[in-house]
Amino acid sequence: MSYKFLDHATDAFIEVNASTLNEAFTLAAQSLADTTLDRSTIQEKEQKILTISAKDLRYLLFNWLEEVNYKIITEGFAIARFVLDISKNSLYRLTATVYGEEINLDKHHFKIEVKAPTFHLMNIKQNGGVTMQFLLDL
Repeated sequence: MSYKFLDHATDAFIEVNASTLNEAFTLAAQSLADTTLDRSTIQEKEQKILTISAKDLRYLLFNWLEEVNYKIITEGFAIARFVLDISKNSLYRLTATVYGEEINLDKHHFKIEVKAPTFHLMNIKQNGGVTMQFLLDL
């Protein structure tokens, strides 16, 4: 399980490699949080439940990243850890518990604001593992 930042002139272009969808979506969220804050400084004082759904994996990834970004930027909740599960019936459904605390800009070393995830360059492949690439608009 890993993620890395790929070369891009203006935005954060991220590639995730994982064994399962749950691991891949966890890493995607971690990469967004790491782009914004220093996760190592965040204490797990509170937990919140997030639930999203989508018609396919690309929309699920977009909606997931958008929800994580909303929690961090708009609600001011610094997220240290993600525990999630993905299921599929007629729609994909992601249910996550996120652990963290209220953002303290000095303590959590705010880096840069992620405006939004995008569909541009988004790719998800499943072949004995999961590889995804996505772009975060900074």
